[in-house]
Amino acid sequence: MEINHDQHDQEAEAQIISDIEKYGFHIGIIESDGYLPAFAYTIGLYETYEHPEIVCVGLEPELLGEVLNNAGYLIEKGYNLETDCAYADFLEDFDVEFIKVSKEYYSDYFGYARWYYEGSDFPVLQLVWPDNKGVLPWKEGFDQDLKFIQPLLDRNADFRFLEEHNLAVFTTQHVLDGKPILYVYHNEDGDWQFHSEADPQENEGIVVSLKSLVELDSSLNQIYYLPYGWRAWRNNVQDTWHTEEWAEG
Repeated sequence: MEINHDQHDQEAEAQIISDIEKYGFHIGIIESDGYLPAFAYTIGLYETYEHPEIVCVGLEPELLGEVLNNAGYLIEKGYNLETDCAYADFLEDFDVEFIKVSKEYYSDYFGYARWYYEGSDFPVLQLVWPDNKGVLPWKEGFDQDLKFIQPLLDRNADFRFLEEHNLAVFTTQHVLDGKPILYVYHNEDGDWQFHSEADPQENEGIVVSLKSLVELDSSLNQIYYLPYGWRAWRNNVQDTWHTEEWAEG
């Protein structure tokens, strides 16, 4: 996800600094790319009010901005938003709750905040919204169609893909025999391919679960965000992943 907003430029940085000076905090909104959900987060609440920054995932961009502005307003007035409490101040007809974000997710979501704070030494709370019955994601009866629209950033850092563990994906016997995964493709139709060669032979293909490959190579979590129609590659397992749009065929 860093691909979307971690290429800092002077104009964006100047806007962040200006907003924090004027309003006490800045809100960064990252729209959905069609695969990953939209999300938004604050920068400056911790510096200005000694309150954790706030992130929200999966709502429409305009609503994301509204709920984070509301959070900033409450914090400015002296409210301390806490975990394990229900709040009726954010969404009409529904309560929300907050969870503490694991630092393992900071590099995925908070590129500009990490630039501003010169590292990851700041706390973040995730505002978690319920389904249309008012059920929160960790409670029985939650609408499972929303499962991957709002990933919970306090858990599952060892499997970051917004997919089921048993999703069938394509690889080759070479990978299962120990060759490193160097090429990953996320097809337009949603299929995933994980290969040790750039152009594997069709007759070498086999189907396995996504979880089995992540267990084989946890560094695949670094490219969980790969959009539809994109590919990732690296020269070796110590190398950084490179990504680009990819024309199938």
